[in-house]
Amino acid sequence: MSSSAHSAAASPGVPRLAQHFASIEVQNHAARLGMWLFLSTEILLFAGLFVCYGCYRYLFPEAFAAASRHLDLTMGTVNTVVLITSSLTAALAVHYAKEGKNGVVALMFALTIGMACIFLVIKGFEYSHKFAEGALPGPYYRMEAVQLPGVPLYFTIYFLATGLHAFHVVVGMSVLVWLMFKAMREKNFGPNNYVAVELGSMYWHLVDLVWIFLFPLLYLI
Repeated sequence: MSSSAHSAAASPGVPRLAQHFASIEVQNHAARLGMWLFLSTEILLFAGLFVCYGCYRYLFPEAFAAASRHLDLTMGTVNTVVLITSSLTAALAVHYAKEGKNGVVALMFALTIGMACIFLVIKGFEYSHKFAEGALPGPYYRMEAVQLPGVPLYFTIYFLATGLHAFHVVVGMSVLVWLMFKAMREKNFGPNNYVAVELGSMYWHLVDLVWIFLFPLLYLI
């Protein structure tokens, strides 16, 4: 295959083939494999927090149970429904990208981004409430309602886990915004060129999956 064929710009429905790949199929396989490896490192990052939570909950079961009752279950439940729904729209974006319906792809990503904004706004209200009542991490804890050893540690894990998750939400939103504008302006997604949409959706599913673990650990158990 000639160098010009490798470096040719992508036209609608035709992906760009990088020079170091033999075919589009090999390039797509490498992209998917790279994303799975990246997602595995992200899972390991959150796994460390889950292990810390499990260890300290074993040491301070009463404190963790009492502290979890001071989280807003309604807001947490609404955020869970919002994120699960956003995962559906992200999956639909991949489906419509395979059919070449770029306008619908952009719409699905716009809905996903909108629900991500709702999630962050609700989380912001939760944080402001925690700051107001003094449910802060570590030495900054000053809530008088619960005075048990281990409660400040619970809120340390709460802010670390949910804050790191919120950061990933923002990163995911940035990726989806780029894909949304790409679908709107270039209109080059199609049955032979949808891997970028697929990878962006995979990252967003990771964001949802992490929250599905955080919600019961922090709010329900």
